[in-house]
Amino acid sequence: MAENLVIVESPAKAKTIEKFLGPDFKVLSSYGHVRDLVTKDLGVDVEKNFQPKYEIPSDKKKLITDLKAAVKSSKTVWLASDEDREGEAISWHLAEVLNLDEKTTQRIVFHEITKDAILNAIKNPRTINKDLVDAQQARRILDRLVGFELSPILWKKVKPSLSAGRVQSVTVRIIVEREREIINFKSESSFRVTALFQGVSADGTSFHLKAELSKKIKNKAEALAFLEKCRNATYTVSDIEVKPSKKSPAPPFTTSTLQQEASRKYGFPVAKTMSVAQALYEHGHITYMRTDSVNLSDLAIGTTKSEIVKNYGAEYSHPRKFNTSTKGAQEAHEAIRPTYISNTQVSDNHDEQRLYELIWKRTIASQMSEALLEKTNVNISISGISDTIFIARGEVIKFDGFLKVYIESTDDEQSESTDVIIPPIKKGDKLKDLNILAQERYSHHPPRYSE
Repeated sequence: MAENLVIVESPAKAKTIEKFLGPDFKVLSSYGHVRDLVTKDLGVDVEKNFQPKYEIPSDKKKLITDLKAAVKSSKTVWLASDEDREGEAISWHLAEVLNLDEKTTQRIVFHEITKDAILNAIKNPRTINKDLVDAQQARRILDRLVGFELSPILWKKVKPSLSAGRVQSVTVRIIVEREREIINFKSESSFRVTALFQGVSADGTSFHLKAELSKKIKNKAEALAFLEKCRNATYTVSDIEVKPSKKSPAPPFTTSTLQQEASRKYGFPVAKTMSVAQALYEHGHITYMRTDSVNLSDLAIGTTKSEIVKNYGAEYSHPRKFNTSTKGAQEAHEAIRPTYISNTQVSDNHDEQRLYELIWKRTIASQMSEALLEKTNVNISISGISDTIFIARGEVIKFDGFLKVYIESTDDEQSESTDVIIPPIKKGDKLKDLNILAQERYSHHPPRYSE
């Protein structure tokens, strides 16, 4: 038996790590948590400062026996569960259940499953962080207290077997509040007026220009009256405004932004995204996928810069650090990124490869130059109407920058491209109206929440 026993959470991770550490290390898995609150009653002694009562589930008893035997045959035990709150609690429970000696027990953490990261963790062990353990226990106790109080009410008032809890109950409230907004929403109509103009440029070639009225019209009578005024009106370019503009890339992925983007781009449910990301992490392809930090290490920024310069040119490189605004975020952690940025193909599994490509593109784009745009507004005056104008808007990409690699999706995708080129035109030019259309539009209630 090896002198060193390393205990991780998952068997897939164990195989990868054992390859890096060599014959002096045996790597076993705890298969997640090894203890939980007792199931036969509340499991929390409310009278004794909310002391939790733990038990080993029946399906984990043989595993504990095997781990105890492995511990006896080892000189040093390395607890290598994940670096988050749950992982810290797993290490603490293992230490308690296996009766580990503090002198021969080391706690190690790593953010990515690479040889360098694993060996560095072995060189820099620490003790179990009891503050993180207490935080996890408080969460678990709250789950049990709230669930035990509320679930029986649900069984009585709604139907049996329903569960309520610390998270579910608040989520239901948020959904109910949004539903009440929807029920109480009063839809209002207005008329949007669009126009298609024809003009002639200096070289004699004709062009078409789409524009929209600068204000909405409230009702049908006003819309008809406005269209009647337009029948014999003349149209003149009264002003042209050209503004340079920039667009910056989004930061690298956190857990929540990865879930959102995978849902928008691929239609992945949250559970699927996390399952696929877990597989990528355990095979050493990405950093740890549970993080609220947008931070990248200096090494990651450096290797990403080299990849950008090699593939796209120096003008596309713009190394930058992002700061996490989330309260309580762990800045020592990193955002989700590829462990080896030079790898673009990592898996034959279609979903794993697609999610990896999304993470790769987002990471690369975050270190690329801003996109340079030119925005143009053309104001078109209407003879006989002084209080409103038509406005034609255009946007031209002068330098694509990060857009060459990645465009972030939104929940409300625009169907029309914003890359509209304004034809050669100058102030004072006369335009001919080919078509002016007033369409009735209705305001919409707030949408229901997506996952």
